[in-house]
Amino acid sequence: MNEAPTAFHEHTSHAVSEVGQVLELLEVAWERARGALGTAPLSAAQTRVLYVVEREPGINLTALGRSLSAAAPSVTRLCDRLQAAGFLRRIPCAQDRREVRLEVTEAGAAHLSALRHRREQALREAMERMRPEARQALVAGLSALNEAVGDPADRTAHERDTG
Repeated sequence: MNEAPTAFHEHTSHAVSEVGQVLELLEVAWERARGALGTAPLSAAQTRVLYVVEREPGINLTALGRSLSAAAPSVTRLCDRLQAAGFLRRIPCAQDRREVRLEVTEAGAAHLSALRHRREQALREAMERMRPEARQALVAGLSALNEAVGDPADRTAHERDTG
């Protein structure tokens, strides 16, 4: 049996509200524990750049700007700072010398790894206080949400392919 459309939308609205509250709590937790869980010595924007470049090694500045929804000068400045800090490497493209490809350096990868480790530890401690069935439901729900959100380019291609 399918839920009535009104019940479905009410349930979805409640879930959206709950996820929003969790995100707000995580933001507060990260801010409260900035020393332990923050992105220092990088800004949050610089850390987002590293996440994207790590996920898409060899991405160029234009594609990075699209991914971040940021203007080219801002992206260039972020990359300049990350390169100066030793976290990002620019590599000339073999086919077009004007194009630059980006890669995370070992130091950048180590920074992201340490950041993830600290945050995962904080989340692990919180999740250990949950009932096992609640943890399982959380993992299933977050996996489904992650799949639904996915990469905007993947969604566009899927929508184009499915009509």
